[in-house]
Amino acid sequence: MIKGLLFDMDGVLVDNLDVHKRAFRLFFSRYGVDKSIEELSRMFGKGNDDIMRELMPAEVVERVGLRELGYEKEAIYREIYAPTIAPTRGLTEFLSECRRRGLKCAVGSSGCMANVDFVLDGCGIRDNFEAVVAGDRVRRCKPDPEIYLTAAAALGLAPAECIVFEDAEAGIVAGKRAGMKVVALSTTFSADFLRDTAADLIVADFTQVDIDMLVGLAE
Repeated sequence: MIKGLLFDMDGVLVDNLDVHKRAFRLFFSRYGVDKSIEELSRMFGKGNDDIMRELMPAEVVERVGLRELGYEKEAIYREIYAPTIAPTRGLTEFLSECRRRGLKCAVGSSGCMANVDFVLDGCGIRDNFEAVVAGDRVRRCKPDPEIYLTAAAALGLAPAECIVFEDAEAGIVAGKRAGMKVVALSTTFSADFLRDTAADLIVADFTQVDIDMLVGLAE
């Protein structure tokens, strides 16, 4: 029986792919780094430490530090997104339905807590979530299942009682490794791409999701 829903942030609570791309371009330009969107896209869903370690020159990482580089990039992201931030289509209505049906909700994001706070407060949706797990508060980010296992435990639920909402392969893998069903939103990657992942259901956004559908998915 489904009792809890766990939500990734980027590409799920907010449809913000283009903003992150702009932020990365500005960030890379500060360090003279030339990376293609294709190189960046394969890192979506992972934590900033992994992204910086993979995409930034070793000399820069050693001089500035992984955590500091991540904070710098995310500060750029928040600055350029603040004027237009909005929840993903259908999200607020879906969260209201979850509350009416007595489902517990948590955020499980590889993003830093500053970004999670920025999204929850900027979209006015914080009161819908009983727990928040951010990437800088765990030891291992996605595709490791730690974030989702921690979120389920924070709700007092077993993994099998939870469904995950994701947009990227790393997060889908994390949800499945946690022993949960996964609904994938085609906000960051196309539905055709997501069909080759382990997602149990693919939707465009939250206008295509209802609670009865999720109950059927879990049976």
